[in-house]
Amino acid sequence: MTIQWFPGHMTSARKEAAKTMALTDVVIEVCDARLPEASSNPMIRELRLHRQRPCLKLLNKADLADPAVTKAWLDFYNSQPGVKAVALSCKKPGEAARVPALCKSLAPHRKDAFKQLRMMIMGIPNVGKSTLMNALLKRRVAAVGDEPAVTKAQQSIDIDPTMSITDTPGLMWPNIRHDSDGFMLAASHAIGRNAVIDSEVGIFLAGLVLQRYPALLVARYGIDVDGLDGIGIVEAIAKKRGCIAKGRHAGVLDLEKAAMILLTDYRGGKLGRISLETPESRAAMLAAE
Repeated sequence: MTIQWFPGHMTSARKEAAKTMALTDVVIEVCDARLPEASSNPMIRELRLHRQRPCLKLLNKADLADPAVTKAWLDFYNSQPGVKAVALSCKKPGEAARVPALCKSLAPHRKDAFKQLRMMIMGIPNVGKSTLMNALLKRRVAAVGDEPAVTKAQQSIDIDPTMSITDTPGLMWPNIRHDSDGFMLAASHAIGRNAVIDSEVGIFLAGLVLQRYPALLVARYGIDVDGLDGIGIVEAIAKKRGCIAKGRHAGVLDLEKAAMILLTDYRGGKLGRISLETPESRAAMLAAE
């Protein structure tokens, strides 16, 4: 299965983002710390570089990611020109409060009401952009939900006389080049469920976690993972949790239900702190292609 998802409103959202970028001092790109490159929209980088805008790259949901891997990603991004990367959780107001000062360090010429610092939040769906917006303004101004593409339109608000911020809709790109990226995005709930088959996404996730964090599967589900592959893990979860189909398929393992158990546990951090990609695994994937 190849996963692609580019709802119609994203074409107009991209055009609006390009216009706003021209009036922006710093781009705040919010990524998922568990899959920083897979969750980084190449169109955002293209727009930013075209306008020569500095980027504050936020690896959000860092509390769900493997801290050692996150450190490697921070080193990777902080070696890039015009980029400052930090890891945080936008759900923690104290961590989100660091963002304006970080942006000021990237645009020191913007420091008062006459030269207002203009920040723009960008990223793919469901990575925490609206949560960050609400945290910075200390009130709920952006709709938040555990579904991709909740925000449909831009909104700009002054934080104080010296700073303004623009929240933008989540932007995907028209063609997800790498199949594994599509699966990682789907596993992390950045893609609408109408574009994926949950059982296949769960099997992909099971295989990845089995490869990198097998002990977490054992601890969470009490299963023996020796000799299993991705589908074997989902089947083992189905048996352990009593996921049995009803109706005309009565008695057959319900892999869809078992896959959703795994996906829900991963998304909520109940499996443990997991990173789906590392700088090394990314480089190896690109080299293989």
